[in-house]
Amino acid sequence: EEQIRRKKREDHLEKIRHNVQLKYAAKRKRSEEDETKRLLQLSKDILSEGAGVEQLDHNEEDLILAEYESDEEKKAVSGLEEDDDDLEEEHVTKIYYCSRTHSQLLQFVREVQKSPFGRDTRLVSLGSRQNLCVNEEVRSLGVLQLINDRCMEMQKNKHDKKSAEEMEGKKRRVSRAVCPFYSYEQMQFLRSEVLVEVKDIEQLVALGRETKACPYYGSRYAIPAAQLVVLPYQMILHEPTRTAAGIKLKDQVVIIDEAHNLIDTITCIHSVEVSGSQLCCAHSQLQQYMERYRKRLKAKNLMYIKQILYLLERFVAMLGGNVNQNPGCQAVSQTGTVLKSINDFLFQGQIDNINLFKVQRYCEKSLISRKLFGFMARYRNPTTAVKTNRENQKLAGLQNFLLTLQQGSDKEGDPAVEAEHDQLRTASPLMQIEGFLSALTNANQDGRVIINRQGTVGQSSLKFLLLNPAVHFAKVVEECRAVIIAGGTMQPVADFREQLLSCAGVDPERVVEFSCGHVIPPENILPMILCSGPSNQQLEFTYQTRDLPQMMDETGRILCNLCNVVPGGVVCFFPSYEYEKQVYTHWEKTGLLTRLATKKKIFQEPKRANQVEQVLAEYAKCIKRCGQAGGQMTGALLLSVVGGKMSEGINFSDELGRCVIMVGMPYPNIKSPELQEKMTWLDKTMPRAAGQAPSRVLIENLCMKAVNQSIGRAIRHQKDFASILLLDHRYACPAIFNKLPQWIRERTQVKPAFGSAFAELRKVRTCTLHTV
Repeated sequence: EEQIRRKKREDHLEKIRHNVQLKYAAKRKRSEEDETKRLLQLSKDILSEGAGVEQLDHNEEDLILAEYESDEEKKAVSGLEEDDDDLEEEHVTKIYYCSRTHSQLLQFVREVQKSPFGRDTRLVSLGSRQNLCVNEEVRSLGVLQLINDRCMEMQKNKHDKKSAEEMEGKKRRVSRAVCPFYSYEQMQFLRSEVLVEVKDIEQLVALGRETKACPYYGSRYAIPAAQLVVLPYQMILHEPTRTAAGIKLKDQVVIIDEAHNLIDTITCIHSVEVSGSQLCCAHSQLQQYMERYRKRLKAKNLMYIKQILYLLERFVAMLGGNVNQNPGCQAVSQTGTVLKSINDFLFQGQIDNINLFKVQRYCEKSLISRKLFGFMARYRNPTTAVKTNRENQKLAGLQNFLLTLQQGSDKEGDPAVEAEHDQLRTASPLMQIEGFLSALTNANQDGRVIINRQGTVGQSSLKFLLLNPAVHFAKVVEECRAVIIAGGTMQPVADFREQLLSCAGVDPERVVEFSCGHVIPPENILPMILCSGPSNQQLEFTYQTRDLPQMMDETGRILCNLCNVVPGGVVCFFPSYEYEKQVYTHWEKTGLLTRLATKKKIFQEPKRANQVEQVLAEYAKCIKRCGQAGGQMTGALLLSVVGGKMSEGINFSDELGRCVIMVGMPYPNIKSPELQEKMTWLDKTMPRAAGQAPSRVLIENLCMKAVNQSIGRAIRHQKDFASILLLDHRYACPAIFNKLPQWIRERTQVKPAFGSAFAELRKVRTCTLHTV
């Protein structure tokens, strides 16, 4: 039977591949439907002109919560269940290829298209609604959570049958918006088109616009028949997203590329933070919403809204504040950070009697955060004309209160923080809080709640920290036939083996490690560990010594010498933005910056992500100009930060990165409460490795993963060449040295004095000139 079904599908795809008339027929049918729809709307508009005015206008009708019937999940009624020819092929082994960003996935799909297998491979690209939605009204919402909620609501409107009361015409209600792209027939056509020919996400979106079919759902319907599914790795690692996308991992193959920060990614996906101002803001919004629509809400809705209000009240009390006062004006008496287990947090907050699973399910099913957002969009703006009835006088008070919250909670001066706050403000704060409620349903031993009390309640926050990423990765490992964790720079790999696989219950015999060398010849790379500078100052950038003027002067002298002999671009990585700023200011005072600027134009990594492209473009342009002019200035120097925007995913190929310098060792902040808790947890749960405490190994691994990612930016293809300088004598310690990638480690020279290192660089410079 399955053979017959497969043959049928292959014939169908072949027919589509060769039959151009089918495409034209589909196009003609679409334009006819559009015309019919337009005429229908026209007649509805004419009819509605004579209709009586409702108590609430139609925009407000959409804000009222539908009756919540049950806490138990109902099977969603989907129009696509009509199709018995869905070809759900249990025996098609799929490869799920995941990477970090859409641009990396795009590169991969284009390689498949170019390969000899491109024509015969059934490949499906998956993405979020933010990337795939073609409905401009929904896309314009901007924030992913809002886009998701609006899309779900439009589907619900499509599937909801009118109540008998509405059918009888006793209560006229304006029909709710449904998505014109959510068309069963057109999505089936899109599904076939996706399977016929390999398409990347951009081509998929263009096809969706052209065929008036939703690429988000159309691509999902193509999964059962696909052989290769390409998707961002958050979709695989987060179980609810996996289920919603219809991804079944049983006996399939998963390849996780760019997996160097896999543990951090899993931890971040399942950790969530809410501020005091968000909690107070959500409470105020929800309270006003309940008062406004109390008479229209059913008993169960009111019960759950009251439970959420109580939870918000208790959360703010845990921060030492009162939910009914402005969080920006409430000073916190006992500042500091406290960590609690989930159970202790629930008991202390007096919320252990509330079933968080039920509250979470209610938020999910009722779309309350979406309704609240619509309510706020209507009443937030102070410039909106407010009618003078009593209800609206109350709402005018709400507007003023929210305005004070907004002003009180903003941190000034940090553009990155401001941008983040802007994004959170555009969404309903309840959306962020729903994530926190969901996190509190984790097992007690797998996470901690961090209560961070700062100057005011508004600045304080509650954060759920996931300690055990293996609990969320275990399902992937259990179900799959094979999991490949791959990356260009994966060392050190011990933490993958111990924290992810071992804790997830993987048999050690199932784990196979494979590491290969680099495509470049050995002479194309010159890695050196510098133990001292030109004036014999020992290089040791610890927290205690790195701020010393002599240490910053020595770093400047090294850079001056290097910029004299290295052509093109030099990229220098600092451990943090603060230290980079401190060194830059010191060099400005001492005049060293002026000396540097005679040989290289100096660029600094911006804090804002949207400025990165501009800085990189100017940096590249400057290097190209200097290379052609051949004057005294030989290129550019880019001051970057480890773990910043330039240390991952950016290519400093050829002239853009002829030398990469790492200033010191970028150890994480060991005083951070989150890191301390993680270290304590590891020491309790993990065995000691080679006599070292697991917490110490973690710190070293975090540092060296960051180093390896940054220094790998310079070698980007087979004929590329670069020198790599590690400025700190501690890199020569065997425990640290062995955590460098093998292809770098094998060629690394340890230089106790600066003179011999400089001689090596001059030699390389001479060879390069002769080659040219």
